Amino acid sequence: MKHHFSPLYLLRFFLLLFSMIVFAACQKAGKADTAFYYWKQTFSLNKPQQEILEKAAGHKLYLRFFDIKWDTRSNRAYPEAVINYQQKTNTAQITPVIFITNQTFEKLSVPGVDSLALNTHKLINQLANTHNIPYQGLQFDCDWNLSTKDKYFHFLKTFKAISNKRLEATIRLHQIKYQVKTGVPPVDRGILMFYNMGKISPKPEDPNSIYNEKDADTYVSHLSKYLLPLDIALPLFSWSIHIRNGTVIQVYGKIGKSILSDQSNFQATAHKNVFKARRSFFTAGVYVKTDDLFKLEETDKNLLDQAATQLARHLSRDEKRTIIYYEIGNLDPSEFNIKDLQEISGRF
Repeated sequence: MKHHFSPLYLLRFFLLLFSMIVFAACQKAGKADTAFYYWKQTFSLNKPQQEILEKAAGHKLYLRFFDIKWDTRSNRAYPEAVINYQQKTNTAQITPVIFITNQTFEKLSVPGVDSLALNTHKLINQLANTHNIPYQGLQFDCDWNLSTKDKYFHFLKTFKAISNKRLEATIRLHQIKYQVKTGVPPVDRGILMFYNMGKISPKPEDPNSIYNEKDADTYVSHLSKYLLPLDIALPLFSWSIHIRNGTVIQVYGKIGKSILSDQSNFQATAHKNVFKARRSFFTAGVYVKTDDLFKLEETDKNLLDQAATQLARHLSRDEKRTIIYYEIGNLDPSEFNIKDLQEISGRF
């Protein structure tokens, strides 16, 4: 039987088909790579973590080699927490990361900065050779300020000249918004740390300080104007804020939901994720006093979805970038699976 369709029907059909094609194009997964940080001193992953590293990230790992801090007694910069590499992985996909305290650049003279660059390069090469890591680039993590900007940037230029490697530097949100004032580091790429953006507050009603949309919103509109290409670091961690008499005592990554859910020690309060100590006791090496509060700030799939969606609106999908999750050494694979992480990276 031959069917006859009216011009109006055909027009509606093609409009619907066009809308479906446009919607599918908008929903297409991004082309970002997935990677992980590893920040503990001894490198060791359990089997589920190894599987996530392999299947979600193709073994792409940003490995903290060591920290550089200032020793006030000897009045010099020194390496601390040098990586103890006990477990084999795909070393071809490793990028060394070096954390440098801002105090180091406050204390160093300009000749001292040159010496630091030379000694840092020597130690990185020594570790890379010992563990057979053929690195092509490095990442430096330093929260510089106006007083240390010139010395830190001089360090980066000197290190680049010595190493002839691709360099990356971590970037905080305030350094995006005020780039004219804070300066743009002389590196090949920046790593936007999209977490720890709010004030750590003792008030139970205040929002999550790891990530919340309101705090982030004051910065993200400036992303398109930043003068470096950016990769993105997203949080996988949670922590609890220890509060006593309205004052923050400390922040603990080791006190999480499993400890705070123990009803023999803690009771829930009227505020979600805020727990009150029933008695005085020790847990995870921490002294807890009766009526102390613990404010649990968590990262979960929903929070990461929200963060990625907010960020992606202000970043070009034409640029290939890497999404680096912090960090895999303490990752609970029951909280984040391979599919979850791939979907979040796919937002970019």
